[in-house]
Amino acid sequence: MSWIALIIAGLFEVVGVTGIQMITNGNKRSGFTVLLVGFVISFTLLSIAMEVIPLGIAYAVWTGIGTVGSALVGMIFYNESKDRLRLVFIGLVIIAIVGLRLVS
Repeated sequence: MSWIALIIAGLFEVVGVTGIQMITNGNKRSGFTVLLVGFVISFTLLSIAMEVIPLGIAYAVWTGIGTVGSALVGMIFYNESKDRLRLVFIGLVIIAIVGLRLVS
């Protein structure tokens, strides 16, 4: 259950970061709402997950999911670069996340 909470927390981190992008694009009111809701849910679920999962692993997985998710959202919705090398490094982050799960 803790790992599910951690994964969902990482996904809501992506929601919060998307709110930041919305604010920079001029959608201030809805952007702040998305930012606040995303990060409140994310931090709440992260704290629940950290009751069982060690701090270092939980934080690394949470930030990894946020990093990969935000990069993918940027590529899909905000026309950011889809360079092959960028995709390779995103894949390496995913491999690291899975590796941390396997060893914990």
